[in-house]
Amino acid sequence: MPLEIVIEDSRWDDLDLTALADVALTETLSHLSVEHALCEVSLLACDDARIAVLNADFRGKPSATNVLSWPAEERAASQAGERPEPVQPGPDGMIELGDIAISYDTCAAEAAAAGKPPSEHVTHLISHATLHLLGFDHENAQDAALMEGLEIEILGKLGLDNPYRES
Repeated sequence: MPLEIVIEDSRWDDLDLTALADVALTETLSHLSVEHALCEVSLLACDDARIAVLNADFRGKPSATNVLSWPAEERAASQAGERPEPVQPGPDGMIELGDIAISYDTCAAEAAAAGKPPSEHVTHLISHATLHLLGFDHENAQDAALMEGLEIEILGKLGLDNPYRES
């Protein structure tokens, strides 16, 4: 799978982000029967200051967040609670999924608050963002139930806990 990672914050080096991203992307795509070897994804590993600028520029929300995603094309389902159409390779045989940005500061703070290792939380967030690239969303209750259910299944296959279970 062509995965381009740009690390702007050296604190990411301690987490082996390449390995985490590869596992999260591969398991998420495989779970949805998408050939991961054909998919192209770019990942920006940054800090809260950078992601706040991106969040303001693209979502009109001038605050930090944990992860953002930009699908290469609109893939959302036409009806709430339905799965998006399966992705198809382009003329070059590849599937351009899109871009992800993830903030170290917010991820580390959320992991600490949840009492889990940062690597587990980052794996969850990359899987979450990958689902967004595939057209899944959580803007309404039906879509959220579908997307969260997929995340629970995917993370379970990786031996990780349900991120939506109340402690």
